[in-house]
Amino acid sequence: MTQNLVGTNEHLRLPPHAPGLRIGLFGGSFNPAHDGHRLASLTALRRLQLDRVWWLVTPGNPLKDNSGLPSLAERVRFSRQIADHSRIHVTGIEASLRTRYTADTLRALKRRCPGVNFVWIMGSDNLANFHRWNEWRAIARMMPIAVIDRPGSTHSSVASPAANWLSRWRISESQGAALAHAKPPAWIFLHGRRSELSSTMLRERAEQD
Repeated sequence: MTQNLVGTNEHLRLPPHAPGLRIGLFGGSFNPAHDGHRLASLTALRRLQLDRVWWLVTPGNPLKDNSGLPSLAERVRFSRQIADHSRIHVTGIEASLRTRYTADTLRALKRRCPGVNFVWIMGSDNLANFHRWNEWRAIARMMPIAVIDRPGSTHSSVASPAANWLSRWRISESQGAALAHAKPPAWIFLHGRRSELSSTMLRERAEQD
């Protein structure tokens, strides 16, 4: 049974970690979380031989309108129901860190978790817009990146400004197990089974019901 997080700060805590672990960081508003997030995480766990994946549920994306966004505790609770996996940990730690941008969150996590081998995970739809992120080059220089293929963005993502800049540091899919220990910049594009689900689609369906 998933713990009710409303009224507690449990959802703001840092998940268990230890030096030497290979941990994927998957950030987003998760509004709502869905099986596509889970599929991407399982793909990363398997193909990159990660020990854990952390879902970093953000208080609010600074690039998006956050009006009407469900509470952080609610989104963490529902995300845990969807993740339903012992190696996928869901946390709202970003609110506790008081960071607004991904680059600042990653810096804080690296300080708090010395010796952990982090990998930043994002969908190919995010790679297509990565050049619009605050300090996106700093993110690429901070830790290796795994891009998970998403429907409708396969070609636009690899043709994006960020992908062009990163192209010299791309590694083969067959070398996925080495990514967590690669010196950044380093990134990989993982193809495989894809989910057509998106948070936007699910919100639109809910509004129509």
